[in-house]
Amino acid sequence: MTDPQVAGDERIALLREPAHQVSANQLKLWRTVELIEFVIGMAILVALWIFVPHPWWLLPLFVALVLGDLVLMLWIPGLKFRTHRWEVTSGAVYTQTGWLSTKQRIAPLSRVQTVDTRRGPLMRLFGLSAVTITTASSAGAIEIIGLDEDVATRVVAELTEITSADQGDAT
Repeated sequence: MTDPQVAGDERIALLREPAHQVSANQLKLWRTVELIEFVIGMAILVALWIFVPHPWWLLPLFVALVLGDLVLMLWIPGLKFRTHRWEVTSGAVYTQTGWLSTKQRIAPLSRVQTVDTRRGPLMRLFGLSAVTITTASSAGAIEIIGLDEDVATRVVAELTEITSADQGDAT
């Protein structure tokens, strides 16, 4: 008889990171969003500095916030880029997101109900798309972000071909 602990460890060992990283343009998009947030935050802080009487400790707080925001703006997008991954196989969709707390999702293609593509204004500026795969799962849809537009088109076509071959109702 096999030890249940060993069987569980073997299953865990079979799990791996998805094969593909997001597009390098996604890193640029994340940095742009961080820069926009930084500029807005600085505008608010400057407005507060100008229009609100300030005690002596506000200047060190202002400097600390600026330095902290600069570090986050330069560091966080790179962490996200290294950890966000995706893969579509003939049997499942795999995603991995998060940099502080990593989340992996695996959805069997037999459970796929819809496949959608999203391209917001900033995404279009960087030539990116996101593909959302809705499944018959209480965990919700799976989203693959940071795909180049041509890659997203191929992923949608591949998922459509694979899932349309299955005669089940994805429930």
